[in-house]
Amino acid sequence: VYRYYTQEAVVSTQSTGVPKWTDIVKTATFKELPPKDNNWFYIRTAALLRRVYLKQGVGCGALRKIYGGRINRGAAPSHHKKASASVIRHALKGLEEMKLIAKHPDGGRMITSAGRRDADRIAFQVMSSSMSTE
Repeated sequence: VYRYYTQEAVVSTQSTGVPKWTDIVKTATFKELPPKDNNWFYIRTAALLRRVYLKQGVGCGALRKIYGGRINRGAAPSHHKKASASVIRHALKGLEEMKLIAKHPDGGRMITSAGRRDADRIAFQVMSSSMSTE
């Protein structure tokens, strides 16, 4: 539910738009096909905003590990592979252009006051909507 509200917020505020290659790119080398959902880039951007909110100073390399997964190697044992750096990097750049995150002085990214305000507002909307449905 949080992902939906955050996705809507990112879609409504993102001025740069989606890169042209999002319909053909895979999210990681271990994936066989690109995502089927047309809004997958917005969902990934919203998820990255939440990750940066939860852990300040997280960089592209750490996010690659988080969004990575298991590669199927047939009869051989599976191994962990990292996610695509290009997808994460472009999403982070879009969030920086929207002034929701900024570069951390020690490396990585941190959330700005505007980003924290928007994330808190969305979390409150999610919490109030889940309370009203019960």
